[in-house]
This record gives sequence, C-alpha cells and structure tokens, in this order.
Amino acid sequence: MVTTANASQLAALRHASNARVDATLSALFDTHPAVAPRLEAAMRHGLLVGGKRLRPLLVYLAGNALGAREDALDAPAAAIELIHAYSLIHDDLPAMDDDDLRRGQPTVHKAFDEATAILAGDALQALAFEVLASQPYPRLGSMVTTLAVASGRAGMVAGQALDLAAVGGHPDVDALAHMHAHKTGALIVAAVRLGGLVAVDENDPRLAALIRYGRAIGLAFQIHDDVLDVTGDTVTLGKISGADAARAKPTYPSLLGLAGAQHKATTLIEEAIAALAPLGEQAAPLADLAHYMIERDH
Repeated sequence: MVTTANASQLAALRHASNARVDATLSALFDTHPAVAPRLEAAMRHGLLVGGKRLRPLLVYLAGNALGAREDALDAPAAAIELIHAYSLIHDDLPAMDDDDLRRGQPTVHKAFDEATAILAGDALQALAFEVLASQPYPRLGSMVTTLAVASGRAGMVAGQALDLAAVGGHPDVDALAHMHAHKTGALIVAAVRLGGLVAVDENDPRLAALIRYGRAIGLAFQIHDDVLDVTGDTVTLGKISGADAARAKPTYPSLLGLAGAQHKATTLIEEAIAALAPLGEQAAPLADLAHYMIERDH
C-alpha cells in the first residue's frame, strides 16, 4: 500500500516527469517549421492532448534509480511516448478498434480523417527514432534496438496482431498473457530498460532486475485496465467504457472473473516489487508506482 507521504512524493515525481517530457515533446514542434501543417496538427492532437505519461515516468524512475542524469533521460522518455502515441492513433482506426474517443477527446481519425491519422502515426513513429538517435549515448545502439524490438514484429505490433486475431475467440489465460506481454508489456519493459541503459552497461544485474519488474507491472497494468473497462465510466476513463465486452475481446475479468483478475494483478505487483531488491532504496519510487497502478481511483 502507498502511504500518504509516499503518494505525495510519487505525485511530485509524476508532475516533474510529465513537465519534462511534455516540454521535450512540444519543442519538437515549436522549433521546426511545418512542411505539412495538417499532418503536424494531427500529430500534435494525438501526442500532446492529455495522457498519463506512464512510460516516460518509468524511463525517469529507472534511470534515476541507477544514477542517470535527469536531462540525459529526456530523449528516451520522449521517444517511448512518441511510439505509444503512434500506436494509439493506429489502434483507434476503424480497421482496428474503431474508437471515437481517446483521452476525453475525439480520436485523430475523427478530428481529422483516416488517411491523416495513418500518416500522423507513421510520422510519430519515425520521429521517435530521430529523437533517440540524435543523442550521443555510450550505448545508443542497444537503446535503438531496444525501442525497435519492443515496437515491432516481436513486440507491440505483434501483440496487436494477436489481439485482433483473438476477437470472438476463446484463448486461455496463458494465451492472453502472451498477447499482453507483447501488446502492452513490451513498451513498459523497454521504458525501464532505456532508462537503465542511460546509466549502466547491458550486463549490469540491476538492469536485469528492472526488466523483471517491467514484465510484471506491464501485465498488472493491462489486467487493471481490463478491470477498469468493466468498473469504470467513460468520463473517468477518457474513452468508451465497456468497449472490450462490446467487441467480444477476451479479457482477464472475462476469463478469471472480476475478483480473480484483481487478485492476479495484486500478485504481479508483489512480484514486481520483489524484483527491485538488488536496487535497494533507490528503487522505492518504482515500488510506490507499482502499488499506485492498481490502487488508483476508478
């Protein structure tokens, strides 16, 4: 459980993280002339209008836990949010989840049009690698590879393909976990790995601990989102509630029941916190974040 003091500290860290990454993302548009203004407007709409900024926060907290400088974490934090934003734009398209609302606002294809939404997603994806590759990190190659693998055919995109294939089907819990480890978990693991790689070499055992943590909270986060889709409302969620059931998408509550899904998420959070032991007190904010993710208001 997150104490009041820890919750206040975590809130301050989240505020600082959001301010840093939002400033970095906004500067990408403010400092470059728009070649195609409508495209730029759609990119801004999909990227800068709201969002929890969980993945950038994980970059900052993981990097801080290993002693990275704050300013050195800005580029990977921005890069992972650019990938996440592109994925949401494409995920909302009529050919995919066909959503009209995202973060309490019309989705990009509703605010603009389908073709512009596709191009905006494409541009945000390319911009992520431009932002990351422009920095002189000692382990830049590993960082670019981390982001590419987590984003593509062995990561998030693979998970999305598995998700689309599962609609109307009856996968078991293991198959659902496999899908979400790619669709949601891959970018969360990449976030902590990117933050860690700013500070330490790939063979550092603390980096392996962060990856174990990321895998556990990635799945816990998805399970909790499944629960919120059942228990939450459209205003709170910023998207249409009950959408998963309406599309006959398999979820943890549908397979385990609501109580069973909540118990599974709690167990994963405990695993995530145990994985942080090699990092000591420096990882306390990561542990608090794990608790917060399943305790946050519906």
